Amino acid sequence: MSVTVRVPAKVNVQLAVGAARADGFHDLANVFLAVGLHDEVTVTPADELRVTCSGPDSDQVPLDRTNLAARAAIALAGRRGLDAAVHIHIAKDIPVAGGMAGGSADGAGALVACDALWGTDASREELLDICAELGSDVPFSLVGGAALGTGRGEKLRTLEVGGSFHWVFAMAGRGLSTPAVFREFDRLAQGRAVPEPVASRDLLDALAKGDPDALAAAVSNDLQPAALSLFPELADTLAAGRAAGALTALVSGSGPTTAFLTRDAAAATKVAAALGASGTCRTVRTAAGPVPGATVVAGA
Repeated sequence: MSVTVRVPAKVNVQLAVGAARADGFHDLANVFLAVGLHDEVTVTPADELRVTCSGPDSDQVPLDRTNLAARAAIALAGRRGLDAAVHIHIAKDIPVAGGMAGGSADGAGALVACDALWGTDASREELLDICAELGSDVPFSLVGGAALGTGRGEKLRTLEVGGSFHWVFAMAGRGLSTPAVFREFDRLAQGRAVPEPVASRDLLDALAKGDPDALAAAVSNDLQPAALSLFPELADTLAAGRAAGALTALVSGSGPTTAFLTRDAAAATKVAAALGASGTCRTVRTAAGPVPGATVVAGA
């Protein structure tokens, strides 16, 4: 008896960040796009809660109860009066600490898998509520596709997308802490007014039309200056991708993965090859989106 759930990575095509709130969080206008890099989370009954992980950089994934997948199992079990006695295995393919919501994806995947394994029949609203408790990006990992996240990013509105967008992702040689990037954002913002975050109308229209050129002209990431401040070498990766023909280049979320939008799959292959040869990044991947959110692929 086991259940396996496939869950995607994300890229932020817009990340507008407001000033720090009293609770330490920031209001966001966060436009998510799920892309075809996936983790698979398998849950199996066990004598006690246990987490294992395989795949690229799996040695960097915490295997204790701080792991979002473990926290998801504990949260659902707590609501149902169950013992979270499962073995959670995470097969990683989403970059670790890369700004592509790999940990959040694992949390959403474990939640859906445990719901199926235990037959708890939680409603979508309850699952999204648990996701929001786990972290700001976890609800989108459950939903997938494209969505506008407001509040901390956890309040989602599904967006219309008129086609598939082709991306190249360059993985850096080390990670970046999301809290550290937000702290740097706050430091850089000292002494100036930070506008309220608002979704770009041009960007939403570009998504709806499936127009890569219009999307390239509208993407933005308010955290990019902070990420570059902490990891200046990323500027070389961004420049290499632009020189290779990418329509646009940006840091994905809090980084340090960099994302390059291309016109089609053939262009993505060309940009990926140039980035791989540039010496400015560790590995390179191509993926298209949008793709579905957390999906049961085995068991249940």
